[in-house]
Amino acid sequence: MKNPEECKTNNQQQQQQEMAASSAAMDGVAATALRSVLQRVHQAADLSGRESQRIRLVAVSKTKPVSVIRQVYDAGHRYFGENYVQELVEKAPQQLPEDIEWHFIGNLQSNKVKPLIAGVPNLAMVETVDDEKIANHLNRVVGSFGRKPLKVLVQVNTSGEESKSGVEPSGCVELAKHVSLSCPNLQFRGLMTIGMLDYTSTAENFKTLANCRSEVCKALGIPEEQCELSMGMSGDFEQAVRIVFICYQEKENHGFIEMGSTNVRVGSTIFGAREYPKKK
Repeated sequence: MKNPEECKTNNQQQQQQEMAASSAAMDGVAATALRSVLQRVHQAADLSGRESQRIRLVAVSKTKPVSVIRQVYDAGHRYFGENYVQELVEKAPQQLPEDIEWHFIGNLQSNKVKPLIAGVPNLAMVETVDDEKIANHLNRVVGSFGRKPLKVLVQVNTSGEESKSGVEPSGCVELAKHVSLSCPNLQFRGLMTIGMLDYTSTAENFKTLANCRSEVCKALGIPEEQCELSMGMSGDFEQAVRIVFICYQEKENHGFIEMGSTNVRVGSTIFGAREYPKKK
């Protein structure tokens, strides 16, 4: 008869092995999904006559463990995004390689700016500047740390939903001018939007952002090629690919690749459903 303690130890070892196998399987799925999404982006770019190398895929790792992120990193990917400052600071750079280019894509509050800048030296871009107040605060904090100008995007609320952050389309030119002319520690790089949550107006939302880019570039006197468009996420990713194909056939301009998106933010399609802590 086996010793009870020995049985307990064996059971614990078996559970650990099963958890490790499950984690490895999850990691493998994420890497496979990453390659699939990259392939879809490349196909959409080819259909619209664009160079796929000019389209950046940001893998949004919100709520995902470092082990899964590291596996996607090991697959060759370097662009990752997070929505929450605390989560990003905890993950980078202490637990992950320094050559990751982190994009902050969540709503940024003034009291979170200093922890973000101090805690993530490899922060590549903040995509959610939506008013002059947060732009000014970012500018002061970045300057106080003596780091090079931080790349930022102006977030535009193209769907008109009150639940969403972002400057109204009518105000995007003035905010872009403020960042460009009054914030020397920030580098204006373009515009960002989130499409309608029920996807009924995805093409219209993206077209609105493209029109905003035209107005901003005219006001700043820069070519549109220098102004990025960040649009397209997991929820409208498949739809956008189909729209690109249909519109390629019809010679129309709709869909996030066709409209000129240079930055797509894809999370659950790569990493699976979000894993929020269970409420007790």
